[in-house]
Amino acid sequence: MRDSGVRVLAGIVMVLGLVACTTQADTGVPGAGGSAGEAPPPTVSSPPPPVTIASIAPEEGAAKVRMDDKVEVKADGGDLASVEVRSAKGAELAGEFGEGKTEWHSTDDLAAGTAYTVTVTGTKDDKPVTQTSTFTTLKPTAINSVKINVGDGKIYGVGMPLIIAFDRAVKNREAVVDALTVTTSPEVEGSWHWMEGSKWIAANTQVWYRPKTYWPAGTKITMKAELGTIETSPGVWGRRTYTSKFSIGDSVISTVDLASHTLTMKKNGAVVKVIKITGGKAGPQWSTRNGTKVIMDQAKEVRMNSTTVGISDKNNPDFYDETEHWTQRLTRSGEFLHARPGSEAYFGRANVSHGCTGMTMADAQWLFEHSSVGDVVVYTGGTRSLEMGNGYTHWQMPYEKWAA
Repeated sequence: MRDSGVRVLAGIVMVLGLVACTTQADTGVPGAGGSAGEAPPPTVSSPPPPVTIASIAPEEGAAKVRMDDKVEVKADGGDLASVEVRSAKGAELAGEFGEGKTEWHSTDDLAAGTAYTVTVTGTKDDKPVTQTSTFTTLKPTAINSVKINVGDGKIYGVGMPLIIAFDRAVKNREAVVDALTVTTSPEVEGSWHWMEGSKWIAANTQVWYRPKTYWPAGTKITMKAELGTIETSPGVWGRRTYTSKFSIGDSVISTVDLASHTLTMKKNGAVVKVIKITGGKAGPQWSTRNGTKVIMDQAKEVRMNSTTVGISDKNNPDFYDETEHWTQRLTRSGEFLHARPGSEAYFGRANVSHGCTGMTMADAQWLFEHSSVGDVVVYTGGTRSLEMGNGYTHWQMPYEKWAA
């Protein structure tokens, strides 16, 4: 009888064990001690995507956007009311709508290394909507700065070139020229030209503009160089847009005859003065160069020292260290028009200078006051030729070759 009781009790324990396991599984939390019928945790839903009224380029979050890209906004199921593009510093990028306000595009250049936010407002499904997007432009490896030889409001002579000089060599020369415009009144034919490398000009750093023939007197000129969006060489970009508005004065063309030792000035085609001069003395170092030169700059006084041409010994008969008056530069190598007091016996008779064109103090002052930067001075009668790049030498090259 005892054995039978034990077997019944074991059976009861087994049944209870099964019931306990079933109850634990019904909680829905394996291994947890929760009670039967406990509610499952709530489901978390994602917020609805923002309502968009436009497609925007560059796309949201874009990085290293090129400065020659445009910001473009196009209606996407909504009506555009306004578009604003601002840099992180608050500068606004100008732009304009297309017909019907279904699209907008920027008209200003993007700045390098700058974060921008695009804010679009409008309506969609008759509800006001604001949509934003951000992007960042690339940071160039280097910036190619320039110097321009013409200034706003200035008046230049009929031989004046337009020169854009880069501080780094340019590889994408065609792209640079495409970014340059020259507008004239009246219309004048002209062309850009990349100057060859020389003693005075580093290769691929200067692009010059000249008309086919001398500028007509009174011409109004506007030059624009939109270089801020130009990659001048891989990784190297232009800095910004440069503009200059200037004009051409009277036609003043002088001719220096080194054989007869005279300078003859013509103004608007008529001779106004003949001046007796002395040119550079004979020899490969001092003789004055033949060629069509252009006045590069003017100064009432310039100190000239022979150490600049390699002569520092004061006992050398060619040593000089003097302040010259009424000076007008013609070449980078150091040829000037200027007064040369003390040489009056040679004016109109002989060439005795170190390459400059000398004359009396009165004649030099008169010439200075009746000349301008950009005036043409043609030299003849010598034995030495003017090198390209040694001053404003663009008239040394035939226009057909220049424009090619």
